[in-house]
Amino acid sequence: MDKKGPEKKARLLAALEKGMVMIHLDARRPGVLVPPSLRNESHLRLNLSYRFDPPDLTVGEWGVRCTLSFSGSRFKVAVPWSALFAITSHLTKEFWMYPDDMPAELIQQTMVTSKVPEGVTEQPAPAVEPRPRAVLREVVLPEDESPEPVAAVPAPASTPAPVPVPVPAPVPAPAPVPAPSPVEAEGPRDEPPPGPRRGHLRLVK
Repeated sequence: MDKKGPEKKARLLAALEKGMVMIHLDARRPGVLVPPSLRNESHLRLNLSYRFDPPDLTVGEWGVRCTLSFSGSRFKVAVPWSALFAITSHLTKEFWMYPDDMPAELIQQTMVTSKVPEGVTEQPAPAVEPRPRAVLREVVLPEDESPEPVAAVPAPASTPAPVPVPVPAPVPAPAPVPAPSPVEAEGPRDEPPPGPRRGHLRLVK
């Protein structure tokens, strides 16, 4: 019997009370019953829950027994405590591991991925020099210097050019008017207006 069986049992029962649990086992160990296609798995993961159908999950002194579904087919699995090396709670995300019961190849894989091989030193990443940032400065021109004139931008082709307005020719000054004679200057003399005309009677025979 596994010496850590009671501890594994207590952990598993406490996690099952909260919800679904995943157990990690070595399917090659003696006493393990799983589908034939999974018997050579060194790290097999099985989900357990009291809510599975049928509800025949049992956790005893020997280990765990339960009917599970594999690709639509049901199979009665049996896992002794000696084959179980980790427990994970889906609800609380807690993880309990028993390294003494882990398969040798899994331990070696864990050591390789977590440690740097001997004779290999980590090279620090080359320092990257920061690029100088562009700075905007105000340039003041001396009084005797002025910016170059900007060339006029021609109007777009679509805009018609202005039509030149002809300048009128100069008008010659009028000829001098001769001064009026003394008689004309005086004007006509005032004469009495003619009297009214009288009617004439004509005798007709």
